[in-house]
Amino acid sequence: MKKIDTLIIRDHSIITGKKNLEDLLILKDFPVFFGCVDTPASEDLVADMKWAIDPETGVIQLTDLIPLEVLYQEQHVDGFGKTWEEYYSYFSEYIAKTNPKNVLEIGGGIGVVAEKVVGMTDSTTWTILEPNPLRENSDRIKVMPGFFDSNFKATEHYDTITFSQVMEHVYEPHTFLKDISSFMQAGDKFVFAYPNLKLWLERKFTNALNFEHTMFFTDYFIDILLPQYNFKVTDKFFYNDHSVLYTAEKTDTPIDIPDLENKYEEYKKIFTEFVEYHTELVVNLNKKMATSTVPTYFFGAHIFASYLFAFGLDKSKITAILDNSSLKKGRRFYGTDFIVQSPESLRDKGQVNVILKASLYNDEIKEQILSINSKVIFW
Repeated sequence: MKKIDTLIIRDHSIITGKKNLEDLLILKDFPVFFGCVDTPASEDLVADMKWAIDPETGVIQLTDLIPLEVLYQEQHVDGFGKTWEEYYSYFSEYIAKTNPKNVLEIGGGIGVVAEKVVGMTDSTTWTILEPNPLRENSDRIKVMPGFFDSNFKATEHYDTITFSQVMEHVYEPHTFLKDISSFMQAGDKFVFAYPNLKLWLERKFTNALNFEHTMFFTDYFIDILLPQYNFKVTDKFFYNDHSVLYTAEKTDTPIDIPDLENKYEEYKKIFTEFVEYHTELVVNLNKKMATSTVPTYFFGAHIFASYLFAFGLDKSKITAILDNSSLKKGRRFYGTDFIVQSPESLRDKGQVNVILKASLYNDEIKEQILSINSKVIFW
């Protein structure tokens, strides 16, 4: 592995633009990609993950960002499992209720939401704008490779702009919302889903903040920014513990902007407790592995593993990393030498330990693994 030589420096608050950030945490030599690759480990890149907080607003953010072409070098998420399937179904129904005619989806991945919504309607047409598309065009779904920014041009009008789990990935939320607003006409719908980051970080989920989720930009801040770009929120819904769903309408008249409350004390406390929890967790896991007489596996070839390794989890005590994704099985997990195995590899292994810290997905993963090997002990 080697240090990346090009970074994007974000030394200003993503809310106010001021250069007044207060340092919080540096995780040294963190892998810059959270998927699996077929290249040698010597080509993997790492960077220091530097977190800071804006003392005037409480927004927490990375100051050193990874270039997009490196961070998203290939698709590494396929939304596998019951939790994702239920979420995609609900969000698709949520979009369909707005009666979209021609939709632009930013970051549509493998097209799960597009397929579902088009299947629910008689004439909705859909365009997916995705840097790493994994599907072909079909009768009513078109795929375009690329990112959305001020340079994006279209030859047709989209009455609905949508995305799922995208805004937490953008580097400048003001610019992103401004570009979307400028692209839309009055009366157009803006329908999107955003992870419930406040709840996730409170529950110590490692998929809340990372090189892809570069800011603790909660729905509170979204509510502040949307009216600044002429978006009138017509519906806001908390879907389980997973996401916040928004429906907004582009208007051509000014909208009252709520007063900004400083979240500094509250959000710094949540972040500090997140760090303290994982510091203690890794110490305890290392002690358990050192004294265990049976093999230990880790589930999740994703940020779940990268974070715990960064906090000092002893890789030498891990037999293998498990994952269900077809994009990962049999491939090397970036930043490590582990070749990812299917949970099926635990069959007939007898008693083994599995470190499972996969946030919202723990229950369904535990159920699956126990159906394969009922003697697994989860840590």
